[in-house]
Amino acid sequence: MLDINTNASFRSVHAPAPLTCWAGGTNGAILRTTNGGEAWQVLRVAGADSLDFRDIHAFDDRTAVAMSAGESEKGKARIYRTEDAGQTWQVVYQTTQKGIFLDGIDFWSTRRGICFGDPVDGRFFILTTQDGGRSWQELPVTARPEALPGEAAFAASGTTLITVGKRSVYIGTGGSQAARILRSTDYGATWQSITTRLPAGPSSGLFGLRFWSRKKGIAVGGDYRTFTEATPNVLLTRDGGKSWQLTEGTLPPGLKEAVGLYYPPPFGKKNVLLMAVGASGSGYSADQGRTWVALDQHPFHAVSFAGSVGYAVGGKGLVAKWGE
Repeated sequence: MLDINTNASFRSVHAPAPLTCWAGGTNGAILRTTNGGEAWQVLRVAGADSLDFRDIHAFDDRTAVAMSAGESEKGKARIYRTEDAGQTWQVVYQTTQKGIFLDGIDFWSTRRGICFGDPVDGRFFILTTQDGGRSWQELPVTARPEALPGEAAFAASGTTLITVGKRSVYIGTGGSQAARILRSTDYGATWQSITTRLPAGPSSGLFGLRFWSRKKGIAVGGDYRTFTEATPNVLLTRDGGKSWQLTEGTLPPGLKEAVGLYYPPPFGKKNVLLMAVGASGSGYSADQGRTWVALDQHPFHAVSFAGSVGYAVGGKGLVAKWGE
């Protein structure tokens, strides 16, 4: 556990390298370390005191893109970019269009990226960039994936949207009768939907996704109102997200919001431990999500690993490091 001089709550974290980590939080707070967590900068984004940075993507120790989640009508749907280690930030996207609520952001490369938000007029809101997040373009309305009645997404961990490989992207949903996976294999230009067996409702559904190969991935979720209950919370895919199987729930049980990929040095890149975090605590799986072992009860919201070093964040300045 790390002692950070802030009371901000954090729901987004990204470690592009073992020694470098960025995290986004409430009240416009951004955390940054370049020495493996020994010292942290608590950065304040000018004009963002009322914003909650629910996702952040770092390219290196100097360049990062941060996304705020909130009502667009109140000026809280924004994306910022820094190229000077967080000393200054530029607003690269903002809108006051009614109904837009941004949920997640990710990149395939240092140039191509994607962002999404809750449905507007029955379709999920999609943005794309081809210049590293310096500018963003709205996907045409007819190309956006259609939403079910009541369906939305949870800006809970920065991983309800993830990019995989060179062209694929996945979105996990909730809010409706069943959780769905939205899948694109062409940079988000066209979409397919997969209805899963994981229960969903106004406060439940999918909260985080992660792939450890182009074919194998996991989606986790639960209910944030009853976050300790042992409800189904794990889906696995072995075919690149074409189909998803409900499997044994995590330990500890309850809401899981994100999964980190931990590569222990003796295992090498061919093996991976899945580290699932959430409000009810953390657990790990050594068999690619089929069974789980309880780790601790800290209520982390988000996690990011770079090799065998990981960082997890939560409410009220909760930050921890895994590894040396």
